[in-house]
Amino acid sequence: MPLSSSPLRHSAAWRPPAPGEIPLRPLGSTGEYVSALGLGGHHVGKIANEREAIRLVHMAVEAGITFVDNAWDYHDGRSETIVGKALAKGYRDRVFLMTKVCTHGRNARVAMQQLEESLRRLQTDHLDLWQVHEVAYENDPENHFAAGGVIEALDRAKEQGKVRYVGFTGHKDPSLHLRMLSYGYVFDTVQMPLNPFDAHFRSFEQRVLPELERRGIAAIGMKSMGGDGTPVKKRALTAQQALRYAMSLGVATTVSGIDSEKVLRQNLRVARGFVPFSPDEMASIRSAVADKAGDGRFELYKVTAKHEGLEGRRQHGFPDDDEMAG
Repeated sequence: MPLSSSPLRHSAAWRPPAPGEIPLRPLGSTGEYVSALGLGGHHVGKIANEREAIRLVHMAVEAGITFVDNAWDYHDGRSETIVGKALAKGYRDRVFLMTKVCTHGRNARVAMQQLEESLRRLQTDHLDLWQVHEVAYENDPENHFAAGGVIEALDRAKEQGKVRYVGFTGHKDPSLHLRMLSYGYVFDTVQMPLNPFDAHFRSFEQRVLPELERRGIAAIGMKSMGGDGTPVKKRALTAQQALRYAMSLGVATTVSGIDSEKVLRQNLRVARGFVPFSPDEMASIRSAVADKAGDGRFELYKVTAKHEGLEGRRQHGFPDDDEMAG
């Protein structure tokens, strides 16, 4: 049944989930509530058949996933287009819709152009959350906060009623997240990789998560399985262990890449009626992966620019995929 289209649709006024449903969690200090499991937009765009991709989005929402992730540059806009078509079929008011702005150092004018494109693709007049995408390069914080930069676009979008909340994302280094926070700007959310391996190597869990809690900023987890599932494929841990660990941290939601009904069912088995690991169980998992975590082998997005998005690499003068293949 569709939720009310009023601004309270994600708030505490919303009924709590019944036993066996995906829990709802507060989104920091915003007063909003979102599902503890989120749907990753990048993987939706990887599904070759558009009808199947739309069907998967519908299945996820029907299963109780309310947090929907995306980015302006995912698959050259295909991810946003698919999600927009899916939500246009009576689902928009049932989700907390997020996408990301991908200026990567360009100015607020470019950011606002991207916002209009995102709104058009997503077939909506506003975003619930707009985040600065992929703070991954050493000069990103300075560029974002420079006069006329993307941070000014966040404020402008909120003033125009096109965006309700704002945040930023990144997977490279916790020091970059802390530098973004050092400017004192009031972000509503911060997205970052959180998994058992992260605890031992350039750890967002150890360095950023406590700061977000102190400030009342909602933490959004991602890359619970290393981004591409390699730790699971290498049998360093199971998919269920990885996702449950990430969801047991102090996060509002954990965005997961779901590109098939099989993966959706796998993740729902963890999320429905979610029971967090105990502190001892969390410590045990961290200990079990410690010998494979210290060198970053399962978090390559922290150690090589190859894992940065194509749009960001282009803006920073790094080779794109075709150049690297050549």
